[in-house]
Amino acid sequence: MARPDPKDVTAVACVGTGVIGAAWAAYFLAHGYDVTAWDPGEDAEAKLRRAVDAAWPALTDLGLAPGGARERLTFAPTLAEAVAGAPFIQESVPERLDIKIETIAAIDRAADPEAVISSSTSGISMTDMQVDCAHPDRTVVGHPFDPVYLIPLVEVVPGAKTDADAADWAKAFYDCAGKAAIVCKDGIPGFLANVVQDAMWMQALHMVQRGETTVEDLDKAVIDGPGLRWAMTGPFFTFHLGGGAGGMRHNLAQFGPGLEHPYSLIPPMTRDQATEDAVSDACERMAGGRGYEELVGARDKCLVAILKEVREWRATFD
Repeated sequence: MARPDPKDVTAVACVGTGVIGAAWAAYFLAHGYDVTAWDPGEDAEAKLRRAVDAAWPALTDLGLAPGGARERLTFAPTLAEAVAGAPFIQESVPERLDIKIETIAAIDRAADPEAVISSSTSGISMTDMQVDCAHPDRTVVGHPFDPVYLIPLVEVVPGAKTDADAADWAKAFYDCAGKAAIVCKDGIPGFLANVVQDAMWMQALHMVQRGETTVEDLDKAVIDGPGLRWAMTGPFFTFHLGGGAGGMRHNLAQFGPGLEHPYSLIPPMTRDQATEDAVSDACERMAGGRGYEELVGARDKCLVAILKEVREWRATFD
């Protein structure tokens, strides 16, 4: 059978319904897709439906697509039944290579010949995961960011045996589904956004470890400083705007020499228990005794407000 046009897809399958898989299911439901899900865990269906219900207020506030409804969720009794007939399958099983290999191979055996299979892995190469597939050409990484039902980015990464058409199709499908998809090159550990995110995380840990700042002040510096700009413009366009009328060219001419002597070298982190305890204790203090569900609810409300403003900002460039 021919692979459908991405914009004509109306149904997807979600294999694995833990935190990430359930969030994917909620997202697809809110965007008007029929979702068939499967997970072998105990009480998996009940847990999935609770997770979808928990995400629904934020999704509703952000705006449901035409046809977006929780009633379009079906929980299948087997993996094969879940993926049968689905043109797109999102796999979100635990982040272990052996489980990924086994599950993706099982999906490959059961799925329609032209179905695209996408893994939610946050760092495992598709080259390593597709080794037991009879049709590895249609397998890709589709790495989302938590919370999946709100953060738009998806990193599509092919494996060594992935057909370029499948990666392009996956990107187009995610874009049609309302995500902001990019295709990354295979072989970059951590893909793209995680590498940049990890650089900041490692630098922050070093500064705390050296006693140069506190966890609270470092988080505040990002929240009330560059983080607000990054939500709208990203690191490059932020500096482009920082160059005034001359843009990035002027900025590089003015500050370029500093690139030869950067503030951060980000050497490998040497772990020590004292630093890890200090960071963990500080985060617990910052939580102020609030539980996970309360914190997530407050976070989602804030993200919705930011996303609405960012959507308006980006519309000015269309």
